[in-house]
Amino acid sequence: MSLGTRVRSHPWTSSAVVAVGILTVAGCGGLGARKAASGGYAPSVAQGYGAPSHGVESVRPEPTPDRPGLGTSWGESVDAPLTFTPFERASAAPWAELVLHYNDEDGVAAHARYVGGRPAPLELWARDGALSVALVDEAGRTLPGFTAGGRTLVIGEDGERYRIVVRNATDARFEIVASVDGLDVMDGRPADPGRRGYLVDPHGVLTIDGFRTSDSSVAAFRFGRVADSYAAQTVGDRNVGVVGLAIFAERSGPEAGPLGSMTRGRGAVWSRRELERRDTADPFPRREYAIPPR
Repeated sequence: MSLGTRVRSHPWTSSAVVAVGILTVAGCGGLGARKAASGGYAPSVAQGYGAPSHGVESVRPEPTPDRPGLGTSWGESVDAPLTFTPFERASAAPWAELVLHYNDEDGVAAHARYVGGRPAPLELWARDGALSVALVDEAGRTLPGFTAGGRTLVIGEDGERYRIVVRNATDARFEIVASVDGLDVMDGRPADPGRRGYLVDPHGVLTIDGFRTSDSSVAAFRFGRVADSYAAQTVGDRNVGVVGLAIFAERSGPEAGPLGSMTRGRGAVWSRRELERRDTADPFPRREYAIPPR
């Protein structure tokens, strides 16, 4: 028996998003669909939470001292309707994984010095350049940044809205499991590459606008104080400042083919400890249970 997924796409791009439900291929070759369970999206911070349905007592993150730099906050509601289509992964392992670190200008400069790299033009590609990823502002402009010490560092501004954009230069489809601050963009829970994600069509562009709240809307990504970030208000701020993408090839697709010291800036103290936490933020922490927000 092989498993596929139901997929939903944004009408203004050639992309699609995989929902929780699955498709089962019958022995005779027929295709039977099982409806996805209701919900399964990131819950609003404002609406309040009860105990998790899996029977584990709710745990809230302990308050921590305010950290410098940026996190991603829960923004305004944005229309983002979906449609479904099947997709079967070629392998359980990602075809490629990409990681972007973001922060304000002073934080990015400090991070670059921490990893001992020299600035270079910002560019992030999957494997041989078949796919590219960037963070863009509300007007669609790529956010500035550079690569240093093997890291991709993107500069954001407090209050600025951003999107994740993936461009596919190949003739094949790919599935994109995306995370922000260690949280899955689909349901707001601690991210795991094994979950389902978005699809980007051949020669298509996938735009991820925020944490999905329903079949038709998301909560926009906005840079903000670490203490105000969605992660800090749910599971804790350990992994703020990182965007991760696990990229999966489709079965019979292209899988085998080509294709130091204290730093101070604008009142913030970039200690070695803080820079180490930024540098080691995990985009896919794979925790077993999600922790409800306040």
